[in-house]
Amino acid sequence: VQLQASGGGLVQAGDSLRLSCAASGRTFSIYRVGWFRQAPGKERTFLARIKWTDSSTIYTDSVKGRFTISRDNAKNTVYLQMDSLKPEDTALYFCAVTTRPSLEYDYWGQGTLVTVSS
Repeated sequence: VQLQASGGGLVQAGDSLRLSCAASGRTFSIYRVGWFRQAPGKERTFLARIKWTDSSTIYTDSVKGRFTISRDNAKNTVYLQMDSLKPEDTALYFCAVTTRPSLEYDYWGQGTLVTVSS
């Protein structure tokens, strides 16, 4: 499975962005897609995930109510809608895929940079 993340950019605090994660290759094997981010000098952290078959979702507490993960199976694409962005949301955002019911992800995209100015 290959993943292409896009949609990052420079925005102001309070703005919104929608990130996209387009999957190609053996997409029939996708079990779950997750979004992560890594801020400068910090470790990569989990944000949200969505199950490919039934769209069930899980969010980390810090983004609940502001970020929404969704999918379009016809386009093999998962989105991360980010609202009310804060400067602390500045990070490199990654999407990843697992092909089994595991929290370990098998495939990663290249990341898309989100910068939120105050």
